[in-house]
Amino acid sequence: MFTEEFKPTYNAAPTQSLPVITQDEPRTIDLYRWGLIPNWAKEPKVGNQMINARAETLLQKPSFRDSFKRRRCLVLTDGFYEWKQTSNQKIPYRISIRDNNLFAFAGIWDVWRTLGGETLRSFSIITTEPNQAVRSLHNRMPVILKKDNEHRWLQDIDTQEAQSMLEPYPLDDLKVYPISTLVNNPRNNSEDVIRPL
Repeated sequence: MFTEEFKPTYNAAPTQSLPVITQDEPRTIDLYRWGLIPNWAKEPKVGNQMINARAETLLQKPSFRDSFKRRRCLVLTDGFYEWKQTSNQKIPYRISIRDNNLFAFAGIWDVWRTLGGETLRSFSIITTEPNQAVRSLHNRMPVILKKDNEHRWLQDIDTQEAQSMLEPYPLDDLKVYPISTLVNNPRNNSEDVIRPL
């Protein structure tokens, strides 16, 4: 079930509202702001610096610790982008699952409240060491949850079990291909962005 009107996004950027599923019942797809704002933050712009959370330090960072323990989410997508630096330019690549199906990044979320009592729900994507396919493009990659771990990720499990799911995704299941530099501008938000070169 989707609780808000949803339009496809081909070029998601931080601070945009993107589809997530949390552990709250009933399970629905909701739009949360990309860039986690801790509930104790003084102002929401702190979330601009917290779009990603490193898997290795989740329990050490006050901004992420409680969310990792109590507020995990699935961030729904069908691909992500990385850029390969050559001698004179950065070439964008799209990474997706070979069957082109939707998949989920491991995420954490929080709720920030204004002085007037309004709420803003936000999330971070958890990253880990890259697999071989992504390593030539970047030194990190989002944690793509295996299908049989997606439901478990949202359960009330201990942090040790949750941490064990934060691994690089199997190389053989990923498709990596170059795309147009249209992706370099978030205003470009059409299927042309994801077409292979």
